[in-house]
Amino acid sequence: MTSVLKKLKKKYPDAHCALVAENPFQLTAATILSAQCTDERVNQVTPYLFAKYPNAESLAKAELSDVESIVRTTGFYKNKAKNLIGMAQAVMDRHGGEIPQDMNSLIELPGVGRKTANVVLGNSFGIGIGVVVDTHVGRLSQRLGWSKFDDPVKIEKDLMKIIPKEDWIMISHYLIFHGRKLCKARNPDCENCFLFDLCPKRKVK
Repeated sequence: MTSVLKKLKKKYPDAHCALVAENPFQLTAATILSAQCTDERVNQVTPYLFAKYPNAESLAKAELSDVESIVRTTGFYKNKAKNLIGMAQAVMDRHGGEIPQDMNSLIELPGVGRKTANVVLGNSFGIGIGVVVDTHVGRLSQRLGWSKFDDPVKIEKDLMKIIPKEDWIMISHYLIFHGRKLCKARNPDCENCFLFDLCPKRKVK
């Protein structure tokens, strides 16, 4: 694992969160929208959303139909729009309009699960208390032999056991970059992968 992590750090020194956000509120909203949707699509939608609703106060007062029309192309838009407004209302009612900086408070917000909370805590506040497990992280964790599970919570627990705590925030970015560039779900480019000799599932199909 140590050798793989070193190689990932060297290969992807610019690894970062792909969601474009200027503050914790925007990142929370963007991550809610990213469920079963590409970051690229979310980044096309959020400029319109944040131009009209730049903070929790404004979004909390939004009309559901208006938010639905803005986020329609992200999929499951009715539920996402409801969660966005509910999240904003909860932030206003419980946290004075500011996104909370602890896991328990975050996961109590509508539309926010452990993955979203980890994204916000790590990327907005630099707080690494867990590992973000998306489809790329889950897939690569299995291929690299780091976890045998499909459940994101169990994968996260496995990663937290073997990844140094100081790398918990960045490991997901490294794996996501690698998953998008080389270790794709279909037809992974094993022959050109710099981790080929270290991967237990090389030439996987």
